Amino acid sequence: MAAPPRPRFFTPREVAAHARPGDLWVSCLGRVLDLTALVREHHGEPCLRPLLEAAGTDISHWFDPQTHDLLQRVEPRSGLRVPGGGRGPGVPPPTPRSDWVPPRGPPWWRDPRYEVGRLGPPRRLRLLNALTGQQHLLEVCAEETLAEVLGRSLPLNAHAGSYSWRRPGAPAALEPGGRPLQPGGGPGGPDLDLDADLDPPPQPPALLLHFNDDFTEL
Repeated sequence: MAAPPRPRFFTPREVAAHARPGDLWVSCLGRVLDLTALVREHHGEPCLRPLLEAAGTDISHWFDPQTHDLLQRVEPRSGLRVPGGGRGPGVPPPTPRSDWVPPRGPPWWRDPRYEVGRLGPPRRLRLLNALTGQQHLLEVCAEETLAEVLGRSLPLNAHAGSYSWRRPGAPAALEPGGRPLQPGGGPGGPDLDLDADLDPPPQPPALLLHFNDDFTEL
């Protein structure tokens, strides 16, 4: 049986970048949700206001960490337990109404269609190009693999795949495989200890890029 696909990781900064009209992301309980289609479907409805105000932020405080459902409160007039705050489409109203119909599918926070990845703790990483002497500071997630860091570096250097990646002082090149960068992330240990940046030292951890042959044009 094939292993399930590895989730993509996003930093809080990347989530915050999706807070524009027609592009709404949020994070909650470690997940990243793209609610753009949900907002488009319910355009103009008052129930969207809490989501629009929370665009690009983490809304974990809306939810019970045990049940992963919305926190509830007691409605004073009815004595019923209802989700607090009216958090988006499909949430029951605070008082019974004959015109409210429960949604057929799962609520938006449990709908797998909206989940685009996981929220990762951000870490800073320096990329040092031994050929050109250039240095770039990259923000990555601790759970990412070296292959995913390579993908993040391509906007800075489209030929980064033609380099050998090494840790300073290490004799062998790092293989862009599937081991997460964080300590204890997989068999054989991490490719790079990014947790050293939790209490930022004078310089973030570094990777040296040594040029091989440029086959990226082929």
